[in-house]
Amino acid sequence: MSDTIAVEARHAVKAFGQGDVAVRALDDVSVQIRQGEFFTLLGPSGCGKTTLLRLIAGFETPTSGQILLDGKDITADPPNRRPVNTVFQSYALFPHLTVAQNVGFGLQMQGRPKAEVADTAAQMLALVRLDHLAQRKVGQLSGGQQQRVALARALAPKPKVLLLDEPLSALDLQLRKEMQMELKRLQHETGITFVFVTHDQEEALTMSDRIGVMSAGRILQIGSPRDIYTRPANRFVASFIGETNFLPGLYRQGLVTLNAGGVVKVGQTCPDGTKVTLAVRLEQVRLVAEDAPDALPATIRDLVYFGTDTHCHLALADGTEVVARLQSAVSGDAGLVSGSRVGLTFTEGAAQMLED
Repeated sequence: MSDTIAVEARHAVKAFGQGDVAVRALDDVSVQIRQGEFFTLLGPSGCGKTTLLRLIAGFETPTSGQILLDGKDITADPPNRRPVNTVFQSYALFPHLTVAQNVGFGLQMQGRPKAEVADTAAQMLALVRLDHLAQRKVGQLSGGQQQRVALARALAPKPKVLLLDEPLSALDLQLRKEMQMELKRLQHETGITFVFVTHDQEEALTMSDRIGVMSAGRILQIGSPRDIYTRPANRFVASFIGETNFLPGLYRQGLVTLNAGGVVKVGQTCPDGTKVTLAVRLEQVRLVAEDAPDALPATIRDLVYFGTDTHCHLALADGTEVVARLQSAVSGDAGLVSGSRVGLTFTEGAAQMLED
């Protein structure tokens, strides 16, 4: 991945409808995506991520703003004049064609020589590890195999940017996990810029070099998976990426006095007297003895077993719920039961302060 900007949106606005009934699907979005990067647009349904993808592809025109590719303004260019390709949620393969014919279809439409089409199709099928199925009809393939064919077809013309609109959502859990790794491998081997759209936080964290978290037509935070997970910009990002405990309190001189009682030291600063919320990830909560120094007293309400992990649901003095994620092998031997009194502490630096 280089520092060269492959794709850029500048103050992109997309409104549907007019006047008082107009809906802004994108509201002044600016983002730079680097060459050779796996960039993910992450957010709930209706947040604008697919609309932004369609602006890059040329399927929609922005109401205002610009879309640039390699520094060139392509806002007015039709899709067929943009060196980008799209893989959709529905793979849109041709059932009457073989796998190899599907992969070579786009090249054939460009008038490429038959030998080049056949050779490129073979290369792409080898890349996605389906060369042994070249002469099969796509109807004879599994969902995962069909997705690989769609990827091979999109990669065949060697686009500068590959756009992927929730391509894994139709797959079962195990296959989806396998394809996450496969997509990352393909992106690394081809060096093509991938722009991936999903509402699935695990997909985003697993595959991305950087993530743009979207809500209500805006990008709220851009950063590496680790940065966004450990240092969310606001409550929405903290709640959408991973599972989080939220503890309200009052900031003063590097300490937050919780509404539930107890004091937590924080590394961030804001004006004294500011009402804040502490965000603490479940795996950063530690159970200790009720009378341990600096521990917050709590009562165990429930224990939920997830196999490798157990979620321990607790209540602080004012009823605020806190959930701790414990390794099942540890919690199973700890004698924890509903109704027990315990103490809570947080891993040093784990509590992130969010202004209300």
